[in-house]
Amino acid sequence: MKIHILGICGTFMAGIAVLARTLGHEVSGSDANVYPPMSTQLMAEGITLIEGYDPAQLDPAPDLVIVGNAMSRGNPCVEYLLNSGLRFTSGPQWLHDEVLPGRHVLAVSGTHGKTTTSSMLGWVLEAAGLKPGFLVGGIPANFGISARVGGGRYFVIEADEYDTAFFDKRSKFVHYRPSTLIISNIEFDHADIFADLAAIRREFHHLVRILPDRGMIVALQGDPEIQKVLEMGCWTPVEYFGEGRAKWSAQPVQDDFSAFEIRVDGKSAGTVRWGLIGRHNASNAMAATAAAAHIGISVASVCEALSGFKGVKRRLESLACIHGISLYDDFAHHPTEIRATLSALRRKAGKGRIIAIMEPRSNTMRMGVHRQTLAASFADADRVLFYQPDNINWDLKSETGQLGEKRTIFTSIDDIIVDIRRMAKPGDHVIIMSNGGFGDIQQRLIATLQA
Repeated sequence: MKIHILGICGTFMAGIAVLARTLGHEVSGSDANVYPPMSTQLMAEGITLIEGYDPAQLDPAPDLVIVGNAMSRGNPCVEYLLNSGLRFTSGPQWLHDEVLPGRHVLAVSGTHGKTTTSSMLGWVLEAAGLKPGFLVGGIPANFGISARVGGGRYFVIEADEYDTAFFDKRSKFVHYRPSTLIISNIEFDHADIFADLAAIRREFHHLVRILPDRGMIVALQGDPEIQKVLEMGCWTPVEYFGEGRAKWSAQPVQDDFSAFEIRVDGKSAGTVRWGLIGRHNASNAMAATAAAAHIGISVASVCEALSGFKGVKRRLESLACIHGISLYDDFAHHPTEIRATLSALRRKAGKGRIIAIMEPRSNTMRMGVHRQTLAASFADADRVLFYQPDNINWDLKSETGQLGEKRTIFTSIDDIIVDIRRMAKPGDHVIIMSNGGFGDIQQRLIATLQA
């Protein structure tokens, strides 16, 4: 079958493309912006990429068009496929129909930590010899690819609450019908489609309603929004991870959580020593451990697997150390994520200077939903360089004024690079924070610092 994917460079749709290619389909796709790491992955898989949405790409007609949720009415390809009567579906629906039947689905949901936790869980299953399929919103370093069909019974998926497509406004995760569900946390996000937290809770309730009673929910202890969801109705056993009375918890061996104990009901069950840092990553590991235990994987096996876990691209990813200047790339785009990432980096950097470069790119950030909490999330940074895009509709300068002289606002990426070259010195830690391509600033900074 010839399949064409609209919005193919989104992390989820790129995974769909890889799965379809593996299943023997001829796959092509288009996107407004084609950039790494997804574009690199797709080209390596032999998938044809087209930049832009000229309807000519749909002539001759493919057998099926898979439409990403970034596509909307008015898009030239969308209007063409509707006018021409082409067969189309959404990515989540295609996954439900073609990949997930007969599989035990382990879904990782929540506002933060989905990509890292699902990558950990996939690796734990792989190390246990279960050959899982997976679809992750990033590229786990242990696998080098964001999705695969797998050869076993299990399928791990990053379960996003964002809507499915312009013609299906349900959250994507209701299509996956998991047997094991992680809910890592619930906060307000995706303000472009959700009016308030109550609307988000309702979608999580819809997900909980379809879990079997012999399944398992793994939930963050003490999260008030998760509890509100479960109080709306729950027919599945729940186990908790985190702190306090949680069954699954992490006790640091090293202050930065580069080594920690896994505790079950307060008792030590094993130790993980890995290349990751941060309390948030140890918490993600506890969620993955509990989910793995649900399908019979021992804590000892989890510890061995996580000790070999190499992380995910663009999640506090170490890019280079040039002339003593350490450069990192991170996907953080919500104040909670920014705070957690910089806290982890501070423990690693010690007294070293942290320079954060941030692009407020997500729809929610551009709308200004987080403008009052954004500045405080940079408490652990010594310098903050904001890039102000043209399409932001709030005053970045005034809303981050509390950062004082440690904050600078730029309207040019070139000027940011010049400033970093001028002020960076050995011992500094420079971290780039954006959920997009950011004008390829990562590679441009590497080249500049090398020069």
